[in-house]
This record gives sequence, structure tokens and C-alpha cells, in this order.
Amino acid sequence: MQWGDTGLDDRQLDFVRRAVPGARVVSNDSWGLLDTVVLHVVGDHHDVTVKASGPTNTHFPRELLAHRAWTAPLVASGDTGALLAADEAVRVLVLDRVPGHLALGTADEHAPDVHRQSGALLRRLHDQHAVRDDGYLRAETAKTLATLDTPHRIEPPIADRVRGLLARFEPTPVTLVPTHGDWQPRNWIVDDGRLRMIDFGRFSLRPRSSDLTRLAVLHWQVDPALEQAFFEGYGQDPREPDAWRWLQLREAVGTAVWAFAVGDERFEAQGHRMLADALAAFDRPSPCDR
Repeated sequence: MQWGDTGLDDRQLDFVRRAVPGARVVSNDSWGLLDTVVLHVVGDHHDVTVKASGPTNTHFPRELLAHRAWTAPLVASGDTGALLAADEAVRVLVLDRVPGHLALGTADEHAPDVHRQSGALLRRLHDQHAVRDDGYLRAETAKTLATLDTPHRIEPPIADRVRGLLARFEPTPVTLVPTHGDWQPRNWIVDDGRLRMIDFGRFSLRPRSSDLTRLAVLHWQVDPALEQAFFEGYGQDPREPDAWRWLQLREAVGTAVWAFAVGDERFEAQGHRMLADALAAFDRPSPCDR
């Protein structure tokens, strides 16, 4: 593969060549939905991952913050790759290459031991810090309502019902911890049976349960044994039933609208299924009413 095929501009390429002597590009590992370019690069001394982003990409500052402030314990234990170099002006990160293969699409995606490890690894990230926040849920509710005002393919009666539910939601203080933001097998690397964590582009301080939404939809509904294995690794189930259904509602709206915006029809369909399931939870008595 040639550098001209990578999508890096001249300034980004110049930074990579200075940061990684002898840099040669091996493969383009980008997902292709955003303007994030992910490259496997070999230098004179070792393999690295190069991540380059456009000027408005919100994943770049999140990942940079995660690596500068939160990943050091995981790097020390060999659970993720270290940040080797960064240029905020040209928006490029150079990371130690995490050895192994993506769990997604392999037998490891559905292996209970891998899910058990995923619970233990996520718990190590979460347990680094906790802070009480009075305004988080109010802001998240406002964000979801604003999202519904952007283009999407959610049917008007469904969108109206979501607006009505959110209008009566009463925010309470919540505890926020460092979260990955997209915890699922597409961000798990497995090497000889060991799981490691990659891609902090959606990193933020959030409630613990927010990191469970992807797994709950994509795996636990299909195979409850994977849910059991995950919590054996995590040590507890942080979900509170009423808060969980509100979280699932917000997550479903965000998924359906974001996927439509980037043209990912498969992910958009998943978002609509999530929305149907989330609304069904509001057809049952609230856990607070029992």
C-alpha cells in the first residue's frame, strides 16, 4: 500500500514520518464511516497504529484526552497501547500497535471467556475515578431531544412518543466514571486468548451502565450466557432498572439518527430495533411503581 492511498494530507504524513522513522504503511484499518483514518504502520523499530482525523471530528479530542489522562494503568498492565506521539494541529495520533486480531467476526466474539475478560477489563477502566454530577441527565435528555430535531427516519408517531416521554423525565444526580463509549467486539483485540482494549474515540465520563448498551443489544439478548460471563468478570451488575430503560431510550435514538447521518443502513436498522425494544419497556409498569 502506498502513502498516497491512505487519505493523509501532506502535513499529517510529514508528522508521521518524523514520529515514526522508517515508516511504511501496511494496511488501512479504517471503518470508512467517518473521516478517521486508521493505519497499520511499520517503523524501523516497531509496529504502530496511526489515527488521523478531519478538523471537525469529535473522536480525536476524546481519544487524546483518554490516552493523556486515563489509560496509563491499562498501558502498564499491557491491556491497551500507549500513546507515542500526537499533533493536535494536524490531528494525528501514533499509538503502540496492540498485537492480535479483532474479536468481531471470529469465534472470540461469542466466547464466554472473552466476555468474562471484557467485564474485568472494563471494570479496571471504570474504577479509576468517580464523581457525582447533578446536571448530566438533564444535559443528556436535552441532547436527545435536539437529536430528534435533526434529519432521521424515525416515524413521526414514534418520535412524538419519545418526545413526550422525555418531557416528563425527572433528572437525578448520577455518578460518572471513565467510560469507553463503544465497548463491543469491534474494539476488542484478542491475542492467544488474551483480550485487550482499543479505540477511545467515544471516551467520556458517564454512568457505568452506559458501557453496557452495545453488548446488551448485540449479544446478551441472543446469548444470556455471555451476559453472565461478563458480570462474572465485572463483579456486579451496575444497572438500575428504571435508569436503564431511560438510558436505552436515549441510546436508541442516538443510534438511529447517527447511523442515518453517516449512511450506515445496517446500524440504522439496529437503532430502530433498539428503539422498539426501549419503548416496549415503557409499556410495562415502571420498576419504581412496583
